Amino acid sequence: MCEHYKPPDRYNEIVESQLRETGFYYVSQIGVVQCQSAMVNALVERWRPETHTFHFSVGECAVTLEDVAMILGLPTNGLPVTGPTMSSFEALEAECLHQFGVAPRKTDCRGSFIKLTWFRGLKDRIVLNDDVHIQMATRVDCKKIDGPLTLLLTWAWIQLPFLAPIPGNSRLFSIANRWRDWERENYGYRYTLLENYRRLLDDLQEGQFVWQPYGIGDIDPDLIPLAIHHNLVLWSARVPLISFECIEWHAIDRVMRQFGMRQGVPTLEQDLGASHGEVLTGPKNEDWANTHSSWVMQWTNRGIW
Repeated sequence: MCEHYKPPDRYNEIVESQLRETGFYYVSQIGVVQCQSAMVNALVERWRPETHTFHFSVGECAVTLEDVAMILGLPTNGLPVTGPTMSSFEALEAECLHQFGVAPRKTDCRGSFIKLTWFRGLKDRIVLNDDVHIQMATRVDCKKIDGPLTLLLTWAWIQLPFLAPIPGNSRLFSIANRWRDWERENYGYRYTLLENYRRLLDDLQEGQFVWQPYGIGDIDPDLIPLAIHHNLVLWSARVPLISFECIEWHAIDRVMRQFGMRQGVPTLEQDLGASHGEVLTGPKNEDWANTHSSWVMQWTNRGIW
């Protein structure tokens, strides 16, 4: 989800140091990036789950760890995002008490999910007065961040600039902020139809797709924080990408042109088996670190392509 119906809540200023320490500071600064549903649908039609890439007439491409770092400003090197999920209200209650010191009521929950309205009011019920409470309020072992479609849209706009709305300030980092509130200056763009995107992608020519959008001529190197730049050697790792129940493949061998290399014949597609289709619908009381232990081991032993 990338549409906001209310202005995003500002975090308490005293947690800024913890946001920086955990690597969430830059993503916390991203403003409202309005969704363009037709473009998302056109991209989804081009996605091939068996190769884990988008298929265009000019070649295969994908959102890489480099894109995650540059577009959202998130760290890309660390422990896998995994662990147990608990579906019962009692488990949610206990976890919230542990993390925040307060717990939702049953009316604040829907099934195994806590309503967003409860979280919006949470900051008014928490007093952050010492380092322990501050660190608890900025724990990094959360599952979701508001931004997957923001990542996809921004990736498409920088790789396919002829399909993008006019960006804003090019001096902002992370790059997603270039399209913050884009609809104010590009009002008609939101009404571009799926058929238009399909036709433009069908007619895509070599030179219209920007394979390396983060060169010196495209982004000032001084804008990239050292903490982000230090992980660049890992951006070309051929590894599983892990988020609790979800496993995706970082198919670098199929998108070598995105790293300035010559694209050879790729290896056979990586078969993720049942792990590729896991969803968190229904009761899911499971420790995914154990369920996906083989993928976790591959990430832990990650190498560079």
